[in-house]
Amino acid sequence: MEPKPRSDDNARSIGKVPRHRYISVMPTIALATYAAAPELPPDDQILARALVRRGADARPVRWDAKVDWSAFDTVVVRSCWDYHLRHAEFLGWIDRVETAGVPLHNAASILRWNSDKRYLRDLERAGVGVVHTRWSDAGSGTPTLAAVLAEEGWGDVVIKPAISASATETWRVPAGRAAEWEDRFRAMTARGPAMIQPFIAEVATAGEWSLVFIGGEFSHSVLKLPAPGDFRVQEEHGGTQQARDADAEVVRAAQAVLARVPGAPSYARVDGCLIDGRFRVMEVELIEPTLYFTEGPRAAERLADLILAGGR
Repeated sequence: MEPKPRSDDNARSIGKVPRHRYISVMPTIALATYAAAPELPPDDQILARALVRRGADARPVRWDAKVDWSAFDTVVVRSCWDYHLRHAEFLGWIDRVETAGVPLHNAASILRWNSDKRYLRDLERAGVGVVHTRWSDAGSGTPTLAAVLAEEGWGDVVIKPAISASATETWRVPAGRAAEWEDRFRAMTARGPAMIQPFIAEVATAGEWSLVFIGGEFSHSVLKLPAPGDFRVQEEHGGTQQARDADAEVVRAAQAVLARVPGAPSYARVDGCLIDGRFRVMEVELIEPTLYFTEGPRAAERLADLILAGGR
């Protein structure tokens, strides 16, 4: 392998790509991020420091930067939190990194599969208990929103695009008011596939579980709650989270979900809630999830070891 440059300041800073002072054979790891977090969010900085402690040259690099990705030994997808807004461009970037022969975490095939929430249909066909969903593929002639709700017998529902993240364009339609939102629903489906789910009251009352897995093994869990009067658990919408030990049954259910994922993800987060005592999957996050390293102190160390070992 051709020696890669490294800055001796890298152990103290994981900010901008450093100016090189001397040559080393230390592995160079690109932690892919986006424009709004050029130095990585605090959670991902924990992983970067774990890599640096192991002798790696770990650097945050914007996924859309004009750089030679083949200059890196490995690319780890982390805070690419705008990928859903530039989906085709993001998939093109994955293709280029893969074509360059640079190992990706997670693997390119997993990233592609997980970038469209219609992967939930694959999981459901495989026997996974997911939150019941009606899908509206673009141009598929889906019935009106009111007709869907009547067919399903639903009250309040939540609607979102199939390609989305961070609750972007996610909205709640109150029972009996579907006709008022028909134009917005039609405009969304004209842009791309969408999903309709019943409003899950348990998320607001009991919370949503996030279970973190490293190398296929359960690491730790957090319980997330929305802000009062809201249903979105994301921090940017006022949601909160706390470290909580999930019951063994919930962990087993999440492990069974992960077993149905095509491929072997280096990191994963399974999000779901308990409905009538059964764990139901809401999302399986395999691209850029917050992994709550502060709540699982050994998780970043384990992921760093896995990355430097070249995978599982």
